[in-house]
Amino acid sequence: MSHVGVPRGTVRKRRSLALLTTGVLTIPVLAGCSSGGEETSRGVPQDIAPAARETVADGSTANWAVDALPATFNAFQADADSATTRITGALLPTLFPMDRTGQPKLNPDYLESAKVIEREPRQVVLYKLNQQAVWSDGREIGAPDFVAQWRALRGKDSAFWTARNSGYERIEKIERGADDLQVRVTFSKPYADWRSLFSPLYPKEITGSPDAFNDGARTTLKTTAGPFVLKSMSKSKGTVTLARNPRWWGDKAKLDTLVFRAVAAKDRTQALADGTVDIADIDAATADRITLARRDRGSNGQPLNHGPGSEITPAQALRSWAQAHGSDEDAAEIAQAAREKNRKAVVAYATEQKALRDFAVRKSLEPAYTQLALNGESGPLADDRVRRAVARALDRQELAQTVLGPLGLPAKPLGSHLALAGQPGYKDGSGALGEQNTKEAQALLADAGWTRGGAAEPPKDTKAGSEAEKKGGKDDEEDKDAKTEKSETEKSEKDGRKAEEDSTEDSADSAAEREKADQDSEDSAASRDEGLYIVGGDNKPGAPAPATVGSASAVHVLAPARTAAAQGTVLLRQAGVLGEGGAVAATDKQPGGAAGAYAPVGTAAPAPAAAKGQLGKDGKTLTLRFVLPSGPGSQSLRSVGDKIAVMLEKIGVGTEITKVPDESYFKDHIASGAYDLALYSWPATAYPATDGRPIYAKPEPATDGSLLVEQNYTRVGTDHIDQLFDKAAGELDEKAARELMKQADARIWAAAGSIPLFQRPQLVAVDKKLANVGAFGFAAPRYQDIGFKNRQAAGSPADRKK
Repeated sequence: MSHVGVPRGTVRKRRSLALLTTGVLTIPVLAGCSSGGEETSRGVPQDIAPAARETVADGSTANWAVDALPATFNAFQADADSATTRITGALLPTLFPMDRTGQPKLNPDYLESAKVIEREPRQVVLYKLNQQAVWSDGREIGAPDFVAQWRALRGKDSAFWTARNSGYERIEKIERGADDLQVRVTFSKPYADWRSLFSPLYPKEITGSPDAFNDGARTTLKTTAGPFVLKSMSKSKGTVTLARNPRWWGDKAKLDTLVFRAVAAKDRTQALADGTVDIADIDAATADRITLARRDRGSNGQPLNHGPGSEITPAQALRSWAQAHGSDEDAAEIAQAAREKNRKAVVAYATEQKALRDFAVRKSLEPAYTQLALNGESGPLADDRVRRAVARALDRQELAQTVLGPLGLPAKPLGSHLALAGQPGYKDGSGALGEQNTKEAQALLADAGWTRGGAAEPPKDTKAGSEAEKKGGKDDEEDKDAKTEKSETEKSEKDGRKAEEDSTEDSADSAAEREKADQDSEDSAASRDEGLYIVGGDNKPGAPAPATVGSASAVHVLAPARTAAAQGTVLLRQAGVLGEGGAVAATDKQPGGAAGAYAPVGTAAPAPAAAKGQLGKDGKTLTLRFVLPSGPGSQSLRSVGDKIAVMLEKIGVGTEITKVPDESYFKDHIASGAYDLALYSWPATAYPATDGRPIYAKPEPATDGSLLVEQNYTRVGTDHIDQLFDKAAGELDEKAARELMKQADARIWAAAGSIPLFQRPQLVAVDKKLANVGAFGFAAPRYQDIGFKNRQAAGSPADRKK
């Protein structure tokens, strides 16, 4: 899996120049900008088969599937991935892991206490370390380790190849207290998210020199301080093996060994069935198979109404038998071969189903959300009115239902960019943008100059731009206009609902029919060269596509925040792309997708744009490039993309859907800006002021004309949003900091560069005898508590084969 290229040793720069500004037309009053209480919300509970430690057996091995072997064991490097995070969590100190509500919680295995002891003239935090805490070589964990990590990550020494340093650059000095077990950290300016620092904590032997930091920690960790130690890594076997730490001072690890095994998403079902793994993140299809296997327990080992051959009718079976035993020798040979192939498939499937009965599906919601990203750098989406129109065309409830409903999980759209339901500070800020309203969306497009006859008009001398470009786009002007227009907006929304329903009913029915037809033909069409259709367009396969508006310029990606480590594999995993383990055979533009987007050669072309109501301006149709991944595990993401395309078609916006290989989806399209619309996800955080800042920071033009976008791949931001993040990062009053984050969230909604859709589902297959592991939700795993519940049956399927 390719990862985003991130310059080493980069630090966040001050933003002094504007990329774009927010318009002042038809923006509802920013919800959350005034003081208000937090919205009561409940997150979906974790599902880990909790069991008391005394009921968990000592010994044995558990095998845990990961997408790929970790690219590095250094969590602070740019290519750190989900496997890095998972494995180092069992090996290294995390001082404040997240609990089940998404809050940082002091870890008593490493800390006796940690608190702010001074605020003036400087913020001072005093850490008192657990007196029993030692590294695996016997040396106590102490102040020298804190000092070495600070010097490596503060950004002043470019010899250290670091991907993130947020917070460390605010530290003025670190001093030893009464002894090395007391660490006194003085900040040059207040830092609210100080609990995010020194996690994971590395020994000074790794962070003390550039060579050890850059190269030494990539393939091994000789010194650790967790319930497990790193025993070995085998690239040939695709395994990382951890062993119980004999020097661990906390609760003894229940497992003797914990093996992380690289298994591609497409191979997970087989790996579970043959006992290769005991724990694995899975997709909905594998979850269904496990559910069916348990349902069929009393059926003498035969699957009921599913699997190979289940679709064969009695008449078809009789015809096949007749052909196999007929007088036509050639036909009989073919029929016999087909019947034998089907028989073997049925036997193999039944064997797998029998083995899958030993697993349970643990379900929760991942601490991550999926969004629709709107690239505001250039093209029609550089106009904030067009972005808001796209956003207000979306039925987010329907999209959430598409993914979460079939899994039995709460299908409620997410209302915040900076907190998830169940976290402190969560409040639905989507009112700053406005709810779905087709009439309002069409009015915004008309105001931006996109009309039904615009595609046939000759180009004009004037340039399309946002109202902000014409009127200055100041944040205070935005608030003033927004307040005066709130009542008019609400009235027009109410009056327009009836007309909206009448005008879209027919198109919705026909779009649904087209969507079903395209979905049915997608698999069979994938093997042919079919050309590209534009949703709402009139081009035929092989003919030049209409001019697509929007282009990507050069870009420098900076990633100084903690979430930088999640950009590659884990980002795609959270976006719904599960096939990171291997290359995906795909062309740059693949068939399948939105209703009407692709069709086999010879299929009648769609109706002309004018007839379908597609909008245009200056002789160009309003067509947006919609990039989606093509991997085998991203079906649900593509289904969401299909529905979005249909919703946009109803307001006259066409979409050119391009399906790209998983390994190039993020690097070559999202990070580089080669898209107009895209679906990807961001992980949740307990530190939104720190981790959210680079995701929504206003891009800064570089001297060469490119953009410094940090992690803001939508290229949409404002000075005011940056200021709110900066204030919150320095606000030591927790309640005041959360209020600032609510204000920032409302501004992000109003800018309409990122539209949160839903929190991602978390499905984990776990051996039924394993306890304290599964779908963790927000919480970090307690690796020392994981084990098999029944001593007599202890041992994984893999162990029993030895």
